[in-house]
Order: sequence, then C-alpha cells, then structure tokens
Amino acid sequence: MRRAFLVCGLALAVCGAQAQQQGRDDRDFEVGRAIEIMSNMIYELDTKYVKEVDVDDLLEWAAYGMSRATDPYSEYYSEEGMENFEIGTTGKYGGIGSPIRKRGDYIVFGQPYEGCPADEGGVKAGDKILAIDGVDATKMSVNKVSSALRGDAGTDVVVRVERIYDGKREDLTLHRRRIAVPSVPYAGIIRDGVGYICHNDFIDGSYDEVRKAIEAMMAEGELRGLVLDYRSNGGGLLREAVAIASLFVDKGESIVTTKGRDNSSVRYFNTEHEPILRDIPIVILVNGSSASATEILSGSLQDMDRAVVMGQRTYGKGLVQSTVHLGYNTYLKLTTEKYYIPSGRCIQAHDYTQRNSDGTIAQVPDSLIKEFKTRGGRRVYDGGGIVPDVKLEPQYFSRFAATLSSLGYIDDWCDDYMRRHRDDRVDVRTFKLSDQEYNNFVEFIASKDIEYESESRRALKSLEKALQNDLYDEALREELKRFEELIKDDKLSNMQTYREDIERIVVYEILTRSAYLRGAMEHYAITDEEVERAINLILNEEEYRRILREQHLPMH
Repeated sequence: MRRAFLVCGLALAVCGAQAQQQGRDDRDFEVGRAIEIMSNMIYELDTKYVKEVDVDDLLEWAAYGMSRATDPYSEYYSEEGMENFEIGTTGKYGGIGSPIRKRGDYIVFGQPYEGCPADEGGVKAGDKILAIDGVDATKMSVNKVSSALRGDAGTDVVVRVERIYDGKREDLTLHRRRIAVPSVPYAGIIRDGVGYICHNDFIDGSYDEVRKAIEAMMAEGELRGLVLDYRSNGGGLLREAVAIASLFVDKGESIVTTKGRDNSSVRYFNTEHEPILRDIPIVILVNGSSASATEILSGSLQDMDRAVVMGQRTYGKGLVQSTVHLGYNTYLKLTTEKYYIPSGRCIQAHDYTQRNSDGTIAQVPDSLIKEFKTRGGRRVYDGGGIVPDVKLEPQYFSRFAATLSSLGYIDDWCDDYMRRHRDDRVDVRTFKLSDQEYNNFVEFIASKDIEYESESRRALKSLEKALQNDLYDEALREELKRFEELIKDDKLSNMQTYREDIERIVVYEILTRSAYLRGAMEHYAITDEEVERAINLILNEEEYRRILREQHLPMH
C-alpha cells in the first residue's frame, strides 16, 4: 500500500513538473513570436515605407508603447536619455550650475546655483548667451545650449554673454565641476525652538543632507520639534527613505518590505543607523503630489506612531521600480515589486492590471480596502495613499498666476527689477513687494498678449452650448449672458483678483536672484500657513500626544 502511495505521489509530482514546464514552453513561444513579429515589422518599415524612416525613432515609439501598456512608471531609456536618468537619481552632473531659459530671441541664464562655477564666475540671472566656445549660440535651442554648457568635470567652457545690468559683452571662462543639486534647499529654526526642513527629492546623498541639517539646528540650541516638509516631493530612492527614517527611530526597525511576483522575492529594509532625534515631536507635511519614497517615510513613521502627518492625502504609489540593462547602453526601468510599510499595508491607489470600460485606470474600490493597525492600535487603511492625521484644505493657486509665470513675463519683469535694485540689501524674512512696484508690474503686463480663460467662463460656455443643444428658450440664454457680464476675468481685473498668488511668484523670483534658493525658501517657510499650523501643533504637546495615542484615521 505504501509503495502504491509513493508511486502515485511520484506520478503526480512528475505530472505537475511536466505541466509547469509545458506552461513555461508555451510562454517562451509567445514571447519569441512577439519578438519575431516586431523585428519583422521594423524591417518592413525600414525597407518599404514610402520614405526613409529613423530606426531609432521606431524603437523609441515601440518601447514607449510597450511600457505604457504596463504602468506610468515603466520607461525605456535610450543611450541619449541615460544622462537625464542619472541626473534624476543622483542629482549630479558635469557643468556650470545654472538653469537657462528662452527669452525673446535669446537663451538667457536663470539664477545660478549658490557656489557653483556660474555663480563664482559672475553670471547673473538674465545675462544673454551669445556664444559658447566660439560657436554662435543665438540660433541654438534651449536643449542644444544646455548640452553645450555641460561637459566633463575639470574642463573649461568659454561663454560670451551680454550683461543684463549694463548691456556690455564679455567672455567668461567657467571651469566645469560635478554639480550636485541640493536635496535640502533650506533648513533652519523657524521659531520657539522648532526646526524646519524642506526636502525636495530622494536622491543619492539625501540622508547625509537631512542629517547635516538636523545637526546644524541642534548646534544652535535645544530643538523642541521638527517640521519635515514633503509637499510635492515625488520620491526617488527607497534606500534614502529608509536611511532618513533611521534618524528618528531605533536601529533595526523594519521600515518597508518589498514583494515581487512570488514569496521568493521578498526583501526587508531595516534602519541601520542609531537615531539622533529619537523622541522630539515631528510633523510631516504632505499633499496630493507627495509620492513613492515620501510615502514610505511618512507612512512608516505614522505606522510607528512616531510622527503626525498633516496636509492632504498623498498620491498613492506603492510600487517599486528596478533598472535593467538592455544592451548598447540602453535601459529599461520597470515595476518589479510592491512595497509594504510597518503596519502591513500597501498604499497603492491604482490597479494598473484593471481598466475601466472607457480605458481609464481603475482605483482600488472601497470593498477591497483593508484595515490595519499602527503600533499603538490606531486604525489605518491601505489602497489609497497616506491619509493625514490632521487634514488641511488644499491651498488654491490660480491658473492665471501660473500662466503669467509659464509665459516668462514674471521672469522678464524680475530681471528688470533687479537691474533697478541691484545694490539693495534684502531681508529675506521680511521682504515684501511695495504697492508701487506691483503697480509697475501691472503696467508691464498691460502691454502683453495673454491667452487666458477662467474656469467660470469655460463653464459658462459649456452651459451655453448645452442650452442650445437642449433647445431651451431665448429668455434663459439671455439670463446666462447677463451672468456672463458679471464675471470679470480680463487681464487687468485678474491682476488684482489674483494679486496674492502673483506676488508669491514675483517675491520668490526676486529673492532667488538676491539671496539664492535658500533665501527664497526661508522666506516662505516663515510665511506659510501650513508650516505655522505644524509648528503650533508641535508646541501643543497635549494635542500632539492625543493624536498619536488615540486618533483613528478614516478610510479616505
């Protein structure tokens, strides 16, 4: 009998292995067939299309289509595209350290980064770029100028400029260096011993920057609390998020677990450093654009009841990408895992394996959202980003102000402002734009062509079209016209309606030019209402402790 069972078991195992192998063989056939079809398609297009095609373009479009069929985070990088990918993950490149922008018929410098070659070489925001290494740059595109300014660290580039302040032309020899874009543009004590850190991304070295910022604040005196600003931080390297978490919790704490297709690909990420701020109150500011590594950091500290999260629900990216080499210095970044924070939840908000009938991506339905517990027993949920412990209404920012900025008019006026005030000393904490200067800006805008239509007027146009389609009587349409006349969204009216938003951008640009990015960020840190709310919560020890002790989170 026992022998019969053994024979039967062996037979079942053999059948299972054969079935598994058959499945693998079928899958290999499908993949091979797809590769052959695509190869044949590229060949036919290259040899028979009505005009000559660029094979690299065909490959780019094919790769784009394949990656889009999976999720928005999978992406193909050509040999040319790898430079931008490396800058995105390291924040470093060889160059002179200054943004550039189009202004009229010229490419001009933006504000150079503090202490970089362009800054040390005397470049000013608004200086026109006339030539690079003797080659006329006045007809170059922004991308071509950017490429010409970049190069290996240690090499020189000669840039002929026309000065914004006096119109003089001169040649500047700039010594390229390895430029590191700061991950922490500003950190400092705001008031009453509460520190603030603005952290823009998670790139190589982010942990070191955050740690140095904290140590510098601790050296000033007692640090009573810390506000970590992760609003609109789209994330980056997972390992940097884990390392930063180690500043606030014990060594060896589990911060995140990643899982691939099967259990064999489970990886655990624990803190590896001793904390330097184990007990002080922490408030993390987030919004709908806070994603990925930001959600790992804020979610893990929330799960451990170590920090209060304040703001709006985060984006909901619970996926991890890996990069694989495809040959010929091309790469594929693809989603390989999901991540899970300490409570066990995955905060991925969209299911890219499912699509709605109209082709849109399905969100995780409420019926599939699960409840989890923080270390202290508070309820939290998966399936939709990090829900803040303290919800704040999102700050509205007008499209009209954004339009002025995108058209370059604010940059142009600020260049002129700096020409007129180049010798002024600026207190970044108290600086304000005077009524006289704002009126000067309004006069400047009055002569500009601005295509803008308010949301209200757009909505009225849609309603008017619907009334026509539905054959409503003329009297109702007349009422609609009278209502339309009450809406004032002409250019000059908008300059007053949205003055606060416009001034924020103008002041930011002026302070960036006069006190670098650090000065502009310091100004807004001390004037930001959400930062003020965070500081007040830290100083209200009883309410802070109550939230972490007993406040459950809603599903949404």
